[in-house]
Amino acid sequence: MKYRNLGNSGLKVPVLSYGTATFAGTNEFFGKWGKTDVEEASRLIDISLDRGVNFFDTANVYSQGDSEIVLGKTLKGRRQQTIISTKATFQMGNGANDKGSSRFHLVKALEDSLKRLQTDYIDLYFMHGFDSETPVEETLRTLDNMIASGKVRYIGCSNFAAWQLMKSLSISEKLNLEKYIVYQGYYSLIGRDYEQELMPLLRDQNIGLMVWSPLGWGRLTGKIRRNQSMQDGRIKSGGDTGAPPVDDEFVFDVVDVLERIANEHGKSIPQVAINWLLQNPTVSNVVIGARNEKQLIDNLEAADWTLPEADFEELDLITKQAPIYPHWVGER
Repeated sequence: MKYRNLGNSGLKVPVLSYGTATFAGTNEFFGKWGKTDVEEASRLIDISLDRGVNFFDTANVYSQGDSEIVLGKTLKGRRQQTIISTKATFQMGNGANDKGSSRFHLVKALEDSLKRLQTDYIDLYFMHGFDSETPVEETLRTLDNMIASGKVRYIGCSNFAAWQLMKSLSISEKLNLEKYIVYQGYYSLIGRDYEQELMPLLRDQNIGLMVWSPLGWGRLTGKIRRNQSMQDGRIKSGGDTGAPPVDDEFVFDVVDVLERIANEHGKSIPQVAINWLLQNPTVSNVVIGARNEKQLIDNLEAADWTLPEADFEELDLITKQAPIYPHWVGER
């Protein structure tokens, strides 16, 4: 397994991490993604560790804390071998302060995550989204105090707009507070919005990207193909709820090319799609998911090779998005 520095830090992480949104599946939304119990999760984590993937990504909102509980049980006795990232900000209860990035909410959210994960520190703590109702200074000072306490080692953010991230970095620098070292965002061959505003910012500020949903909400698994009925899986079970809309013909066109390239190199469609992302120099890590051992092993092998330049450029060409304003002005 290849390792890279995680964004603007000295922490080295495998280029792939295992996302645990499929663990537990105890509510309606996440149950459609997967319902991996402790026994199966332990086996999947064994496979990951055997192949050099010691980085596990979760969030408090995944099955309302139950994903963290499953992960904590499976890592008991081997916590020191692993890197854990989790997240806070989204709704965790019915109270007015059961969401957001306020000091009040984050202090409780961190303590709850530590208990569920059965650990006394979090390696990487993400703000899962931007809280427009809390002063950025309040959030950053709270996170800075968490690092000083030893309960958090690094901080990152997810799903921020470019200006929200830049504002946060500027305030951290101005007030001499810990900075976000990594951004976790959606990026796939059928979802390349990241490249227009966020990627130039991350490159300029030396921030790394952790990619979530590298297979486009399951559309690039190979189960969705032209003139074929949909196979059983996350999409068929309704797990694409909330996914950004993508034209079916565009997906079919991309999958056609992925399938041809995969066949030429003896790889799977997901392995080609993930490897394409790993060629982007701003990518520190790609978060892979899996509902079973077969999927996990296939995804882990995406890092074992390098997509030839000609294939990379072909995929780049057929999936490239038209630039948004003002970027098209410069190109024109």
